Amino acid sequence: MARSGFNQRELDKWAKGLVKGMNKGLERAARQNPSRVPVTFEGSTAVSGGGSLESTAHLVRLLLWLDTHAQQRPGATADVAQFVEELQLESEDPKVLALQLEQRGLVNISRGFTDATDVFLSDEGHLAVRQLKNLQKDRAARLRHTIDAFLYWLYDTAGDQTPVDPALFLTTLGSYFAGAEISAAELHQALAHLAENTLIEDIDTDPATVAITPQGVSCVLAGGSVQDHTNQRNPGNNITFHIGENTGNIAANSRDFTMAATTNKDGIDPAAVVMLARALRQAAPVLELPEDEAIEFAQLATRLENEAAGGSPDPGRLQRWGSSVLSILNSPVVSGALGSVLAAYTGAVLPGLPSA
Repeated sequence: MARSGFNQRELDKWAKGLVKGMNKGLERAARQNPSRVPVTFEGSTAVSGGGSLESTAHLVRLLLWLDTHAQQRPGATADVAQFVEELQLESEDPKVLALQLEQRGLVNISRGFTDATDVFLSDEGHLAVRQLKNLQKDRAARLRHTIDAFLYWLYDTAGDQTPVDPALFLTTLGSYFAGAEISAAELHQALAHLAENTLIEDIDTDPATVAITPQGVSCVLAGGSVQDHTNQRNPGNNITFHIGENTGNIAANSRDFTMAATTNKDGIDPAAVVMLARALRQAAPVLELPEDEAIEFAQLATRLENEAAGGSPDPGRLQRWGSSVLSILNSPVVSGALGSVLAAYTGAVLPGLPSA
């Protein structure tokens, strides 16, 4: 029997119960399907820029595989067909994978070979590998991906609200982020978040199962992220940012949204910087930035938050990253009042930044 509501104690108890049943579910899934099976969902499109590299599991794993090969055999080409064979990806065409990485400027293909599957990393590829390895350590980004990927997978698997063992998600490509596997503990956190926001419900079965709710279906059909859905307070295009007590008219001349903010006139307030960073990350999907700038914008917000929350923030770093945020907000790619308000908010929280 499904529970229609949760308090925090029930939520924690339920999520812990799911973890206990995961090992059995994983063992059963491993026996039925030894390799992780492909899924159509490739990550959080609203958060990571719509099919961005870190959420495209096969390409990321290939890129990291090529990096390992380059370390073991410097200067030698690597055959993408070998990667496909090792991972038992029968449905993947090695030539297509190579071309996809070449189009992104991440590899160079040795054209002298008939199948054109012998490649080596470009300078951009080496840089991308480094960025991916750093991204793997971003706990917030990993959790956001897990939340979105699980809900989309659940909809594709059982959109009719049929109960499903959540551990099966860990056998899919959606359970990779930036080439690294999502852990059972991270899935546990994602399930608790989804249940708390009534996007999924637990079903009293053995092992424990979950089903998508009508709210969860609506979230998926909207095409955005779970964060978009839970942050949406009003219908239509109205957006509300709740960021502390309003001490100034930061949202002057804005339309269709309100913002409350706390600033410190005596200098940089770390708590205010944390709230600014979260507001920037929350607003990123609405700004509709190009993919590269959307990724950079989200990374800058994360850097600001981590630096401010670290206990002894470096004002120079905050100023530098804040200037980069302003450069994006004041660029021609951002239009409308939201960009102007965020720029004003950034300037208020980080005084002394250039206005453009």
